[in-house]
Amino acid sequence: MVSRTDRRAAAAARHRLLPGGRVAGPMLWIIAIMMFLTVLAAAAGLGLGAAVRSMSADLAGRASVQVVEANPKQRDQLAARALTALRGADGVRAAAAVDPALLADQIRPWLGEEATSGDLPLPALIDVTLTPGDADAKVAQLRRLLGGLSPALRIEPHAAFLLPLAGLLSALGWLAAGVVLLMTLATGAVVVLAARGAHDSHRGTIEVLHLMGSTDVQIARLFQRRIGLDAMLGSALGFAFAAFVILLIGLRLSATGSELLGAVRLPPIGWAVLALLPVAGVMLATLAARWSVLRALGRAL
Repeated sequence: MVSRTDRRAAAAARHRLLPGGRVAGPMLWIIAIMMFLTVLAAAAGLGLGAAVRSMSADLAGRASVQVVEANPKQRDQLAARALTALRGADGVRAAAAVDPALLADQIRPWLGEEATSGDLPLPALIDVTLTPGDADAKVAQLRRLLGGLSPALRIEPHAAFLLPLAGLLSALGWLAAGVVLLMTLATGAVVVLAARGAHDSHRGTIEVLHLMGSTDVQIARLFQRRIGLDAMLGSALGFAFAAFVILLIGLRLSATGSELLGAVRLPPIGWAVLALLPVAGVMLATLAARWSVLRALGRAL
């Protein structure tokens, strides 16, 4: 029968560290910095992905109709006819005329007071919301409908204007994913180098443990436990600082009042993914240390 003292001694042996204990040395801070950059890159990729999806959902079913007519009276009459035709057309959920004063306010920063003087002919605009479905086919149908009314009527889907921007955001998101992958590989390489260095500096201790009957797996546990503790603390520090920076950037983006910049935000599932990164970092460091030490011990035999 195993006594309580023997059980305590066995438990202490399982949780024993290498001589010197857990050292908060350079590796801890390197892992903290790498985790900080990895979380920031992952947050950028997730935020840009959410922005692209939000833009696609908001703009896929929207279009604008321009009434390009220089004569103000004829322009108003043509806009009224187009609005009536649009509200009765298939595939149109809603259609509303844009207030000319609002249009003038939006172009005033570029044209100055000439935008409201009346001397500059501005097209009338109609905002169209399409029903869910094939937006391209609905826009083509409405283009034929409006073309039958007057050649001065032009319809343009909103998605066409922001398609290059959506492509840019998607490319930046993939770039962020690549940075996360490179940081993961770099973290594994750092852990391997640290494990090899620890193995070389404890050769005497390893020989004594071998003489006492310890197996390679038992010795590797000592190394992976020590490195795992450093990785856990470093990952926690890096994630905490990265979360603070992400929240600060989010507040700055919200303060701009821009709908485009405001769309770059982290959904709840994004925060869940970021919270898993430190856990994955500790697991990666532990497995890399175990593999590296077992390989070094196998070569030494």
